[in-house]
Amino acid sequence: MKQPLAYVHPEARVADNVVIEPFVSIDKDVVIGEGTRIGSSVTIMPGVRIGKNCRIFPGAVIGAEPQDLKFRGEYTTVEIGDNTTIRESVTINRGTAAKGKTVVGSNCLLMAYVHVAHDCVVGNNVILVNSTQLAGEVVIDDFAILGGMSAVHQFVHVGSHVMISGGSLVRKDVPPYIKAGREPLAYVGINSIGLRRRNYSNEKIREVQEIYRYIYQKGLNISQAVEIIEAEMPASPERDEVLLFIKDSKRGIIRGYLPD
Repeated sequence: MKQPLAYVHPEARVADNVVIEPFVSIDKDVVIGEGTRIGSSVTIMPGVRIGKNCRIFPGAVIGAEPQDLKFRGEYTTVEIGDNTTIRESVTINRGTAAKGKTVVGSNCLLMAYVHVAHDCVVGNNVILVNSTQLAGEVVIDDFAILGGMSAVHQFVHVGSHVMISGGSLVRKDVPPYIKAGREPLAYVGINSIGLRRRNYSNEKIREVQEIYRYIYQKGLNISQAVEIIEAEMPASPERDEVLLFIKDSKRGIIRGYLPD
C-alpha cells in the first residue's frame, strides 16, 4: 500500500503488501519483501535488498554511497534480512569494491541514529543501541549487543554473544561470549546472563569461563593460552569458535582488565 505522496521508481520491486508512508523515496534497483513497513521520509537508494516483515522508521537512509574516498562508483549493494527493525535516522551505506556489499542480518534491532558504514557485515539477532557507529568493514557476529554511543574502529570483529558497554571505543577485536567494558575496552567477564537466555547449559557456561580464565586470568600471553586450551580442553563448538576467532584476528583481541 503506497501513499500518494510517496515516490517509488517504476523499476523497484516492492511486494504487494508493503506499507509505504508519505514522503518516502524508493529508487530503482530496490527489492522489498512481503510485510515490510516503510515509515515516512525514509530514503532507499539503488542497490538495496530488504527482506520480509521489516520495519523501517522515519528518517532512515539506506543505500547511500559509501563515505570512502576509494569508492569509484562501482556497483554495490545493501542486503537486509527478514524481521529486522531499523529505527529513526539510521544510515546504512552501500559496499565498495572491497566486499561489494553491506549486510545486516535477520531479527536485528538498529536503534535510532545508528550508522553502518560500507562493507560491514552484521549477523542475525544483533542489537545496536542508539547512536552506535560502525566504521567500514566491521564484522558483528550473531547475538551481539553493542551499548549506546559505542564507536567501532574500521576492520574490527566483534564475536557472537558479546555484550559491550555503552559509550565504548572498540579498537580491538572482541572474542565471543564475553562482556567488555571500561576504558580502554577490556574483558570484564562472561556474558552468562545472555547465554542463559539463549539456553546455554550451566556446563557450557562453565566451559566458556574456563577458556577465558586461561586467556585473561592466569598470567599467560595469548599464544600460551591458546596452546594450553588446545592441549588440555576437549574440542567443542564453543572452544573451537573462540580459538578460531583468536587465530583469525587481524587487529588482536582486547586485553584483560588491569586494575590501577
